[in-house]
Amino acid sequence: MGTGDLFLIAGPCVIESEEHALRMAEIIKGVVRSLNVPFIFKASYDKANRTSIRSYRGPGMKEGLRILKKVKEEVHVPVLTDVHQVADVAAVAEVVDVLQIPAFLCRQTDLIVAAALSGRPVNIKKGQFVSPWDMKHAVAKCRDAGNSQVFVTERGSSFGYNNLVVDMRSLAIMRKFAPVVFDATHSVQLPSASRGDEDEPAVSGGQPEFIPVLSRAAVAAGVDGVFMEVHDNPNEAKSDGANALDTRNLRGLLKELQAVRKALDVAHATP
Repeated sequence: MGTGDLFLIAGPCVIESEEHALRMAEIIKGVVRSLNVPFIFKASYDKANRTSIRSYRGPGMKEGLRILKKVKEEVHVPVLTDVHQVADVAAVAEVVDVLQIPAFLCRQTDLIVAAALSGRPVNIKKGQFVSPWDMKHAVAKCRDAGNSQVFVTERGSSFGYNNLVVDMRSLAIMRKFAPVVFDATHSVQLPSASRGDEDEPAVSGGQPEFIPVLSRAAVAAGVDGVFMEVHDNPNEAKSDGANALDTRNLRGLLKELQAVRKALDVAHATP
């Protein structure tokens, strides 16, 4: 970040284990290093907004931060994670490089202000229920608290029940007041689409086949970065596997996005 290049935020939805987090960080780093793509590793220590109370939430803050610190120190990459409560912000900010406000909490003033006061860059994910122009108020909360290192992430808008749609106009609208990242994987999520039963918890579905399509469109629209949840075995992922990108497809997609970005830069430079 800060180079002007298209950057990537990527990692598994949730920390599944220390070994898995380290392996995922190494895999992604290997891909982006060869393509010269700035990279921030993302994984959550607690998925506090899972559909079912029986779904895996993560290792918790203490263990999760220990693992994220190890990723940062051993893989030598910056790390990002979600914060859900004001009380967690100080401890999380001691470890991670970027604090993320989850989409469902993007209007929580106290949480945004606490994250801003930590001094860390803040990524505010746009709620599925929020218009793009109203996100300027969330950004203003951060800036009014004295932190100008804030960006917003588009992750789709509710489109009836159990479906999301991406309005590409939102990227241009929000970019007028903050840097914008496009979340390519949550945007193809089908929230709570699997109702579950007595044996299986309700979970979200997804349409990962549309990740490349929406990603290319977002980069063509001029976003600053792309957010992707990636996994080396999406079918076995403990959270959001249905809309995760398989790591085997990451290099090819990033090359496509770089080509789109290069074409856009050339077009802008041509008188």
